[in-house]
Amino acid sequence: MQCPCGSNISFQQCCCLLINQETCAQSPEQLMRSRYSAYATEAADYIYQTYAQASRALQSIADISAWAKETKWLKLTINAASDYTELDDQNAVNADNEEQHLPTVCFSAYYQHQGEYFLMKETSRFVVEKGQWRYLDGEVSNNEALIAPKRNQACFCDSNKKFKQCCGR
Repeated sequence: MQCPCGSNISFQQCCCLLINQETCAQSPEQLMRSRYSAYATEAADYIYQTYAQASRALQSIADISAWAKETKWLKLTINAASDYTELDDQNAVNADNEEQHLPTVCFSAYYQHQGEYFLMKETSRFVVEKGQWRYLDGEVSNNEALIAPKRNQACFCDSNKKFKQCCGR
């Protein structure tokens, strides 16, 4: 199975390693991709654990799990990722830093929820806690319902398949 994050490598060689805690994210973008893949594979525990401590208190594994089960994630596009400091004890990035210096990842995600298709655009912010990247929060700039392609049109997930053979199933 190809990784849901769009990396063009297998899930087992990509985000699965992070979700199964065999390795840690080395960048905010890598964490963002793994969180997307965790939503796509319904790995609610991983999503919960990768929230920053300040944000985790506002979440529940049950709510994350329910949203992941109700939603089919179709495509992730990373639009931009800010520069970031490599992880080490001297250069930790944390929420106490001035907010404009927190690393960000801007992405677009296509998904299906309750029979409708959506495009969400978000700019996510990241911090380092205990030597690991964590998702602090995100600002959704767009979350719009999409008109599904006609059955024989190309699927919007860029699979090079007709919609009826891909996301329209």
